[in-house]
Amino acid sequence: MDGLKEDYIEYRIAKSKEVFEDAKLLALNSRWNSCINRLYYSSFYIISALLYKASIKADTHNGIKTQFFQHYVKSNLVDAEHGKLYVHLFQWRQKSDYADFIEFDEETVNPLIEKVEVFNKTVLEILRSIN
Repeated sequence: MDGLKEDYIEYRIAKSKEVFEDAKLLALNSRWNSCINRLYYSSFYIISALLYKASIKADTHNGIKTQFFQHYVKSNLVDAEHGKLYVHLFQWRQKSDYADFIEFDEETVNPLIEKVEVFNKTVLEILRSIN
């Protein structure tokens, strides 16, 4: 793999970790909608790094979701529960960003933090296993 590709992948991994930390800070301040947004993006960045490393093309959020499911969830490389989590994050991020009168709460969001952390680590392990 060339240096530019590896640099991009490492950038996306670092971005994933950064916005995950942002999500935890937002949760500490009861900013639930923004926390959902950051949790989604932390997973989005790590998945985009995975797909890029595997030379799987996807240009949109929906395309990344579709390619991730086709290549990793349907083939059982990623547990179906992780796939469902990513779909929920995708939908909730859409709602929190674009719909009116959507307010997430602590009861809904706090349990997601640990689930997203496990999900991101799982994807990172797969990514690191690709030569």
